[in-house]
Amino acid sequence: MTQTPTPRNRWSLIGPGIVVAATGVGAGDLVATLIAGSRFGYALLWAAVIGTVLKIALAEAVGRWTLSSERTMFEGWSSLGGGWLDGRLNWAGLYFGVYVVVWGFVYGAAAMTSTALPLAALFPVLDLKAWGMLSGVAGLIFVWFGGYGLFEKVMTACVGVMFVTVVGLAGIVTPNLPELLTGLWPSLPEGAAFYTLGLIGGVGGTITMAAYGYWLNAKGWKGPGWMAVMRLDNRVAYVVTGVFVVAMLIVGAELLYSAGIALQGGDRGLLDLDQVLRERFGRPISILFLVGFWATSFSSLLGVWQGVSLMFADFTAHVRGRSDDPKARGDKSRAFRVYALWLTFPPMLLLFMDRPFGLIVAYGVLGSLFMPFLAGTLLWLLNSARTPQKWRSGWLSNLMLGAAALLFAVLAGKELLGLIPS
Repeated sequence: MTQTPTPRNRWSLIGPGIVVAATGVGAGDLVATLIAGSRFGYALLWAAVIGTVLKIALAEAVGRWTLSSERTMFEGWSSLGGGWLDGRLNWAGLYFGVYVVVWGFVYGAAAMTSTALPLAALFPVLDLKAWGMLSGVAGLIFVWFGGYGLFEKVMTACVGVMFVTVVGLAGIVTPNLPELLTGLWPSLPEGAAFYTLGLIGGVGGTITMAAYGYWLNAKGWKGPGWMAVMRLDNRVAYVVTGVFVVAMLIVGAELLYSAGIALQGGDRGLLDLDQVLRERFGRPISILFLVGFWATSFSSLLGVWQGVSLMFADFTAHVRGRSDDPKARGDKSRAFRVYALWLTFPPMLLLFMDRPFGLIVAYGVLGSLFMPFLAGTLLWLLNSARTPQKWRSGWLSNLMLGAAALLFAVLAGKELLGLIPS
């Protein structure tokens, strides 16, 4: 039974935001931050801080829409006009439906590979593909049989492991505090323009930010009475995310920048860091880091298997005309389980082959457009009569959402240009 929120028990109730933080910060995000530190030292610390603030504003907007309207994000998108199937599917729903199918296929393979990398390094008895498939099946079994309460506890434990590992590494390499503080002043090193935008926009989740509202509902938070708790929950989550980002920037700046060490891009860059840590500090620190790497990757896998499957179940219920049936939109529904299966088994094919070029192009196009889509539709929903007057966006929220929409649109343009063969 959900407790009633009071000023005294707010801290004991937080949880969905931690789930968002654990899901949104993946191994690739940590590598991007590490590379920023290794190339530019502390110069881009301010960009990481701005990125954290923008993500707080975006997640707060998702939570405010969900609690004030008592409607899901997909219900909001469905209200934006147009439609087929007697109004059950409009342009926003069509985009989401195509996106979630293509994105899930490619993301499933990426998540399984990312989770397998540290396991293969720690336990080479199995190869990368075997560990990847086992990780995907483990995630499937967990969300198939486990409820939200257990899910939140496991995700919180993963965040604890991540926090000890990442912040511990930052302490071990001994940050230069004066230089760290200078990084809070905005500066733009030569060649860092788009990299800076990517650092601002890239850490802390994409589609899983929209899943935040579904986790609020799963937690039992319904109605504006939970608004203060949601805002505290969200801020705590993204402060934790900000700490991860700053800690990895410190590691990149102190361990790699000064030594001129370069990392691979993508998740495999963390294996390069593991080698550096092993040579510099010994095997125990290397093992601790690999455990943190695994917790980072597996928590992202679990979060997507659970949260995006909930979104797909909501989408399917609307298209089928069963949006008023909670069972059709829950974590035991057929659609939820179908999507969890889709995330697990078809992507295993990609573990055995180079991913087809056409699929990668579609994934890149749809993925780059999701965050501007989310920020733009939140601006629309939270400034319209769909949101009760008291909870509509003020000037600060509109400024943040507008800045996020513009930033992600620029990043989308860069991503799309990168897909054009030279």
